[in-house]
Amino acid sequence: VQLQASGGGLVQAGGSLRLSCAASGRTFGGYAWFRQAPGKEREFVAAIRWSGGSVYYADSVKGRFTISKDNAGRGVFLQMNSLKPDDTAEYYCAAKTTRPILTAITDMNGYDYWGPGTQVTVSS
Repeated sequence: VQLQASGGGLVQAGGSLRLSCAASGRTFGGYAWFRQAPGKEREFVAAIRWSGGSVYYADSVKGRFTISKDNAGRGVFLQMNSLKPDDTAEYYCAAKTTRPILTAITDMNGYDYWGPGTQVTVSS
């Protein structure tokens, strides 16, 4: 089983990026994106349940970020608009083998697989 995140880069404030998380080896019940800025703890960004497509967001990204399924294959996207310097971080894709329960969907310990991060840098 592998998760591979891509799409990071350098962008000016107000710009957009789309991250991709490609999954191989099996299907998953849910996916999430987390991020970690230098000197800070890893934090939840967004999550999606594969069955039904319910989505969840951190307050800091609501209205700017959109998580969606890659219906052509296994994996998800994270469309990031109106980026701010505070969004600068390493972004990680995570997957859970079973359908995530709502009370744990933001808990990184609830995810079974993690991919290597992709760096997002937003300049002011």
